[in-house]
Amino acid sequence: MPVSVRSFAKINLGLYIGPLRADGFHDLRTVYQTIALHDVIRVSVARGTGIEIFCADPRVPCDQSNTCYRIAERVMEELDATGKVTIEIEKRLPVQGGLGAGSSNAVAAMIGLERALKKRLTQPKRLRIAAAVGSDLPIFLVGGTVLGVGRGEEVYPVADLAATPVVIVTPEVGVSTPRAFADWDALTSSGNRAELRSAWTGQRPVPTSSRAGLTHLDGSDRLLEVSRVLSAWLNSLYTGASARGRSRAGSLLLDLVRTGIENDFEKVVFPQYPELRDIKGALERAGAVYASLSGSGSALYGLFRTRAAAAKAVERLTKQGLRAQATTTLTRSQYWAKIV
Repeated sequence: MPVSVRSFAKINLGLYIGPLRADGFHDLRTVYQTIALHDVIRVSVARGTGIEIFCADPRVPCDQSNTCYRIAERVMEELDATGKVTIEIEKRLPVQGGLGAGSSNAVAAMIGLERALKKRLTQPKRLRIAAAVGSDLPIFLVGGTVLGVGRGEEVYPVADLAATPVVIVTPEVGVSTPRAFADWDALTSSGNRAELRSAWTGQRPVPTSSRAGLTHLDGSDRLLEVSRVLSAWLNSLYTGASARGRSRAGSLLLDLVRTGIENDFEKVVFPQYPELRDIKGALERAGAVYASLSGSGSALYGLFRTRAAAAKAVERLTKQGLRAQATTTLTRSQYWAKIV
């Protein structure tokens, strides 16, 4: 019988892009957060050899380029296992949506394959295999709220944020992550650097009119400044109750607004796809306390104070012809309790 695994999505709470590295990747700083929307992956192992992938969505490759295929190859080799592996992908998440669907599918395939074989990799081996296949994969071996550094593959679990209502809008357009990075490189190599680089004060970006006399930060310095702000923000989650008696995790929305956390990809994706900028505005007008592109897009999300407010926003956005759905963030324990 096939083993079924839920393949959950993620959003990015801020995403900062550093300079291009010698290995062709960029240094990144981001906070990943898993959410309850998911695909379903079914894995089985029978007599024979090879790996077969099935998916009804024609946009999903079913050959060796699929991350599930590459993960299955490495897991079979690492576990010294034999047999014909069959992976069925039931798509519910958007393709090229910035929600990490392909990466999550691969990790779900890894977990399903372990269960089908009744063998298990150690967590360090899991993480090593995942990082070799793709930058976004390791986050799905942790779940919850996770700090991502390096090219995104270095993941550090942090204190889970309280469950927060989320509205996801998934446009028809797909955004290519390699293209978005290339556009970022072209933009940062032009004369627009002063407008792109936020000189952080620890509270909020310095207004454009105040930047003229500042020494411009290069990409590496900028990431150090961003790291300091993110670290201070995340560290505040460990400090217990606030003066008003609310948990710091529960005040996430206010923290996000106050620190000015943002996604650098918006600077290059929105000019290419102005309809995505319009959707962000629509989320804000529908009551989102914070709205952002997730990853390189095209999905956008809004964080809401209550489930009722999120449901009302979905109704309003749907009337505008947008494909919107309400969900919630998942803590680490919720993620692992629901994955199988």
